[in-house]
Amino acid sequence: MANQINFEIEETIGTLSSNKSGWTKELNLISWNGRPPKFDLRDWAPDHAKMGKGITLTNDEVASLREILVGMVNE
Repeated sequence: MANQINFEIEETIGTLSSNKSGWTKELNLISWNGRPPKFDLRDWAPDHAKMGKGITLTNDEVASLREILVGMVNE
């Protein structure tokens, strides 16, 4: 039997892109299986019933990513 994954989108941060079928690449704050929320970047179906593979990031990882991206823009 497959393990059930429960999630709650606690905050929608923003949408990075969308495609013709309505799927969107979103950055959200999500609680997975009742754990404290983490930043999550992945593709979502229009009704959020299906999702693609993604990555989750802690606050510290988001801060590090921000520094990297800002450095890329300033070069």
